[in-house]
Amino acid sequence: MTTGDASLSLPRTAVSVQLHLADGESFPGDVFVMDRVPYRDGPETVLEMLNRAEDFFPFRVRRKKGKKGATTEEVLLVARSHTVAVTLKAADLLGDPERRAAAHAVTFHAHLTTGNPITGEARFEAPVMRQRPLDYLNASRDPFFGLVQGDTMWYINRTHVRFVRPGD
Repeated sequence: MTTGDASLSLPRTAVSVQLHLADGESFPGDVFVMDRVPYRDGPETVLEMLNRAEDFFPFRVRRKKGKKGATTEEVLLVARSHTVAVTLKAADLLGDPERRAAAHAVTFHAHLTTGNPITGEARFEAPVMRQRPLDYLNASRDPFFGLVQGDTMWYINRTHVRFVRPGD
């Protein structure tokens, strides 16, 4: 067997996103999600990809170069620890209508280490006594959490959140 044997790799799908890094830079490009996951039906979500245990993930950056604005592509291996957020067009976080009906929405303002405040809504399932923004933020040990802002889905790295102010 050769070290580059592609027959053992899992099929992946490119998802267009905007990558926001800790130094304030932001790039359009693609992340890659698995076409299937072992713990449920359907493809991997961007949030699940970001919350994997590996320290780096592949990102295909698209850059315009030259006077005519030709687009070039390059694959970077991005450190999760230096990823502040990944944004994409908002998707239905709770695709199952019964889960969506049971989900509670909380609004809050997340102030990031880059100085950017992100105001949005998070939807999650929780008992009545555990439906505060604090409960949502502390419900998981995963590095990234989701916040919907208009038609944009923000997947934010918890380590780059300075503080959160509960919303109206």
